[in-house]
Amino acid sequence: MDESGILSIKQRFGIIGNSNLLNHAIIVATQVAPTDMSVLITGESGSGKESFSKIIHHISPRKHSQFIAINCGSIPEGTIDSELFGHEKGSFTGAHEARKGYFEVTNGGTIFLDEIGEMPLGTQARLLRVLENGEFIKVGSSKVQRTDVRVVAATNVNLMKSVDEGKFREDLYYRLSTVPIYVPPLRDRGNDVELLFRKFAADFAEKYRVKPISLTEDAKGILLKYRFPGNIRQLKNLVEQISVLSSDNKVVDTEKLLGYLPKDQSQLPALYKGSDTEESISERDLLYKVLFDMKKDMHDLKKFVLEVMEGDTPNKDIIKDHSALFDDMETELSPSITPEEPVLLNINTATPPQEYEAEVPEEIQDIAHETQEEELSLEKVEKEFILKALKKNNNKRKYAARDLGISERTLYRKIKQYELEDL
Repeated sequence: MDESGILSIKQRFGIIGNSNLLNHAIIVATQVAPTDMSVLITGESGSGKESFSKIIHHISPRKHSQFIAINCGSIPEGTIDSELFGHEKGSFTGAHEARKGYFEVTNGGTIFLDEIGEMPLGTQARLLRVLENGEFIKVGSSKVQRTDVRVVAATNVNLMKSVDEGKFREDLYYRLSTVPIYVPPLRDRGNDVELLFRKFAADFAEKYRVKPISLTEDAKGILLKYRFPGNIRQLKNLVEQISVLSSDNKVVDTEKLLGYLPKDQSQLPALYKGSDTEESISERDLLYKVLFDMKKDMHDLKKFVLEVMEGDTPNKDIIKDHSALFDDMETELSPSITPEEPVLLNINTATPPQEYEAEVPEEIQDIAHETQEEELSLEKVEKEFILKALKKNNNKRKYAARDLGISERTLYRKIKQYELEDL
């Protein structure tokens, strides 16, 4: 499919965005639509999975037949079989008359089963029979009925994990996922976030008859870095809230935007793939930072243990009295060190005092040397991260501190420590 074809689909179904992941999902949906193959749409909640089920139905030969969307997670386990396959009169308490199920009503059309991972195992067995033979039996009946229904399913959970846990049938999983479609989360769609913001702002301005809100450049940066765990649904609610509650000033700056974002999420980095020219901290850099922090914690732990073990201090008795607590640490530091061995090293001294050299185990000397080397290495990496964050944010320390996950005061102290004031 060429770009004009993709654009036509987006305009028809109200899809906003230009990310490669989104375009790929649209291409797969249009390719599978003319067939009768089962489709499994995966993606986080609020990412727009139902829109893709509508694409598949409305450009398929079934487009003139019925389309029904069902949320499997919202139907109680005791009634879902009746809802999907129907029931006979008197088949259970309250069944005062016979009822047709969705698979009978939608004969010739398409059923969209959202949150398929929440479907009970018994219902999964019934669904598998429909997919394989086009047959079903109403609750309370022994008569086999036939139906011609295309099934499009969606889930926001890892179905293979559910299979391993015995919560989802493996045969049903492979039958549903004949063609898988992955709908990317909003944080992986780069500048689509800003496009959607402007679209929603215009929509709500028309709905509430107010001036549309807009973002400052700094606020745009905050919006693009926010993770949006609720995806498009959360962004839409955010724009509506700001549109209604904003007074005469419809220009949203950083401070105003942060006031509407949840405090526990607003500063988390977004691991999205932007354009090649866009300066951002990559996913690899963030993973490196996590590993760096873990290494720093281990370094601090080693330093603490060495301080506890040195000399005749009250803390040393802790190791003697509770040696089992330090078994793992002893193994890492040196398998030959035991709590009873005299350790007279002062970690703050570059070399042990002459009179103690013979009493300091060689392993402990190596650890002290390693600790000093790690300090220099960690400082170098920390300095590189600070430089990168400052460069990314045009030396605006407030935003650099936010990217680094530290306070502005800590960043100022680090800048002074590493003599970066003149950058």
